[in-house]
Amino acid sequence: MDIRQLKYFLAIAEEGQITSAARKLQMAQPPLSQQLKLLEEELGVKLVERGPRSIQLTEAGTLLRERAQQILEMADSTARELADLVKGVRGTLSIGTVSSSAATLLQDRLFEFHKEYSGIKFAIHEGNTYRILDLLNRGIVEVGIVRTPFNSASLECRYARSEPMVAVMTPDADWTHGRTAIELGELKQKPLIVYRRFEQLIRETSLENGFEPEFFCMNDDARTTLHWANAGLGIGLIPRSAFGLAGNGNLISKEIISESLVTRVAAVWIKDKYLSAPAKRFIDSFTGQ
Repeated sequence: MDIRQLKYFLAIAEEGQITSAARKLQMAQPPLSQQLKLLEEELGVKLVERGPRSIQLTEAGTLLRERAQQILEMADSTARELADLVKGVRGTLSIGTVSSSAATLLQDRLFEFHKEYSGIKFAIHEGNTYRILDLLNRGIVEVGIVRTPFNSASLECRYARSEPMVAVMTPDADWTHGRTAIELGELKQKPLIVYRRFEQLIRETSLENGFEPEFFCMNDDARTTLHWANAGLGIGLIPRSAFGLAGNGNLISKEIISESLVTRVAAVWIKDKYLSAPAKRFIDSFTGQ
């Protein structure tokens, strides 16, 4: 059993058809079928049940798929680690980031990091927290930049400083008479525009303060919150550093005074997974600010 055979078997397991797997591997079907047969003979177990249209993994096949993924990932990680040693701190760093963290990432982290490690290039993937965590699990990005709250059970995390949430509104909607901060209770019965990731945090904090928040618009991007607030449709609630993400020329912001209504940016990566030299340097710099 070698790396090549494991790649062949994993393609078959993922595709569920030898024909599709052969197409994915850019090889003919008969040689691939023969490789599967040889692997079963070598291991002395039946790995798949062959049907007219697809194959099903046996118990042994399911176990081998899990082990093959681990072995191939380790082989790939080893190759990357050796390449890092040869090249030094160079290469491309793949980062996934949520929109509400983009401004902080660029202004406070990447600029200084690039000055110190000018040989590193970047591949940035944007999306909501669920997409970033999915990209991490699939190995498409090495490091994710997300905001609390999130499920950190399978992750290593480095946190930046906490920051408050702010209420953003047009001057016509401003009831504060020039104040730069507001109490959370002042948002009672206000039409709130909220990035869905913060719904639970805002609801729980509001209930603790004696009122049910009135969510006028729920969305999946902090920039949408800014656009809707800028149009005068309600009061947007966003992290303070996200204020500059989109056009806000018609908006003013008010810090919300609340010990609970805060959020933090975090750099996250999969536990016990190989990190390239660029990723390690970036993580070190993330909390060095």
